[in-house]
Amino acid sequence: MIYPEEDFLLLSGLQHFKFCRRQWALIHVEQQWAENFRTVDGALMHSKAHEKGSTERRGDLLIVRSLPVFSASLGVSGECDVVEFHETTDGIALKGQSGLWQPYPVEYKRGKHSQRTGDALQLCGQAMCLEEMLCCAIPEGALYYGETRRRLRISFTEELRQEVRDALKEMHELYRRGYTPKVKPTKACGACSLKELCLPKLMGRSSVAKYLADALEGLP
Repeated sequence: MIYPEEDFLLLSGLQHFKFCRRQWALIHVEQQWAENFRTVDGALMHSKAHEKGSTERRGDLLIVRSLPVFSASLGVSGECDVVEFHETTDGIALKGQSGLWQPYPVEYKRGKHSQRTGDALQLCGQAMCLEEMLCCAIPEGALYYGETRRRLRISFTEELRQEVRDALKEMHELYRRGYTPKVKPTKACGACSLKELCLPKLMGRSSVAKYLADALEGLP
């Protein structure tokens, strides 16, 4: 399926969707947002990744920052924090550069790695966009975490790629319907910047009527 440009979703939404479908819908369907320490700190980290300029050459390494990407087959568009192009004998040609180059996306994140986050999903989505744009294969990339100051290598397996496709298919359907899923409260709700908009404790109750009855029970 080829999506028209007006139906493209934000690539960054993959991370929100993996973390919580309701959070993704509040941000991307209902256009609601709220800041907390984690979102502000993350934004500062991304600004540092971009602040040195758009392109830098270091010998056989070409570093491109804030690179716009898109995929008509996935129906997404977004931006890569950093894409490294490593000079190699079996890469792709780049306009204005001699030799052949292998793309290697790098995404900057605050904190440290957790299996709960959609960091790898988002990075894989970036790679799939680059593959479609550049007509090449990208087997791996890296996540850089600010807390540990280390890179984590991510292999773009077929399993991870299928998870990207499945997630985006569901995201497009929810967006088309304008539907916001109900909350499924977890421990992670306490760290969510949207908890005051989402009201997980209220939404997690069996019914509004029961909530009101419980609230009125103690009144004189």
